[in-house]
Amino acid sequence: MKREKFTQRVALVTGGASGLGFAIAGKFISHDIVTVITGRDSRKLDDARKVLGDLCVPLKMDITELDMIPSHIQQVISTHNRIDILVNNAGINLKKDFVDVTNEEFQRILMTNLTGVFALSREVAKIMISQKKGSIINISSMAAHYGLPKVVAYGASKAAIEGMTRIMAVELSPSRVLVNCIAPGFIKTPMSSTALNNDPERKRRVLERTPIGELGSPEDVAKAAYFLASEENTYITGAIIPVDGGNSIGF
Repeated sequence: MKREKFTQRVALVTGGASGLGFAIAGKFISHDIVTVITGRDSRKLDDARKVLGDLCVPLKMDITELDMIPSHIQQVISTHNRIDILVNNAGINLKKDFVDVTNEEFQRILMTNLTGVFALSREVAKIMISQKKGSIINISSMAAHYGLPKVVAYGASKAAIEGMTRIMAVELSPSRVLVNCIAPGFIKTPMSSTALNNDPERKRRVLERTPIGELGSPEDVAKAAYFLASEENTYITGAIIPVDGGNSIGF
């Protein structure tokens, strides 16, 4: 039996056409959640929709175009009348020696990974406050916890995301809006697999430090995101949850 219009939960997942965002969107959809996926590439969004099915709604959006974010959110509201879940997954990286990173490169990473997340979360939070309910999930990284070389801008942006998560959680809790953060460890994606397979020594060190002894999957992150956004979570907010097979506690 189909639910009546406007009663079905609605999620917004940035960077939902590939990688972790795609897995998270698929998990939500499997639980009957209408899921709006965003990205800059219309073709990739359409391809994702074909795989994910009718509950997937593609929305072309560049998170760095800050002035356009309010109108994008209003577009979602005008169609679905609500936003129950926001997953801030979209992000970019730059691997470069610290002393060679330019001001422009540093700011480009922060604009996508931090400023865009702030601006989008602010607009969605306004909706959730009016609904007196909602779940915001930020995606961080082990780069926020470790001193990983050559990712100074990325690491800085993710460390800031974790700090912002806690502040958002405190401010939004009175409106029953829960804000949490997932910090993925070494997750098996085409990109990471290629990198590790081309560097056997690094792969050995990664697996030795990971107590579970294997790489995670995008589905592992998706399961955590779904739990945090589900009706089962009523009292967890402001948490930074590592999904890393114990890598962050390994030795």
